[in-house]
Amino acid sequence: MKKRKVIWYILLGVNLVLLLLTGVQYGRRLKLQQGIAEKVIRFHVLANSDTLEDQALKIKVRDAVGEKLGVLLEKAGSRKESEAVIREQMEVIEKTAGQTVAAEGYDYKVKVSLRETDFPVKQYGSFRFPAGKYEALEIEIGEGAGKNWWCVMYPNMCFSGSVYEIVDEEAEESLRRTLSPGEYEKVLASGEYRVQFQYLTFLNEYLR
Repeated sequence: MKKRKVIWYILLGVNLVLLLLTGVQYGRRLKLQQGIAEKVIRFHVLANSDTLEDQALKIKVRDAVGEKLGVLLEKAGSRKESEAVIREQMEVIEKTAGQTVAAEGYDYKVKVSLRETDFPVKQYGSFRFPAGKYEALEIEIGEGAGKNWWCVMYPNMCFSGSVYEIVDEEAEESLRRTLSPGEYEKVLASGEYRVQFQYLTFLNEYLR
């Protein structure tokens, strides 16, 4: 009977430690995400649907708006300046996206907004951005029910030449200057904090 009680107390203690560490881990992740979110603006394009045609249209809209914004944001040296430029050019952005949709033979409505948006964990090149709320320029095509495309608009990781999916050295350096050393390291590594026991190693599997 005593042995059972001892085991029960041990398991209770382990559970309490796990709960504590989970809370600490969550707090660190939240602090990381919020720190990054305060410094960046994301670019988010949502396709009407997942058909090949609608996904191809999404890319055309991305390219047309990206070409326009790449010039407009070229001299913006801070998130605040970038946000001001975007707000001033909302009508231009919406017109550019709408004209692109119409030129491809579609009558989808286009909705453009600069707002706080919930994002899941997202990988962009060698960087992984933690899930959470970020300010984003969002372009919704039609129903906006298809797979989306995203990048980081400020600092500029979107409009380096014509390459979107590869983060070049200039974009990496831009992000490094914007984030704190700790934030940059975590985003580059995986965007995840990992806590492990040094001696009770059998518990590490619960924290992966």
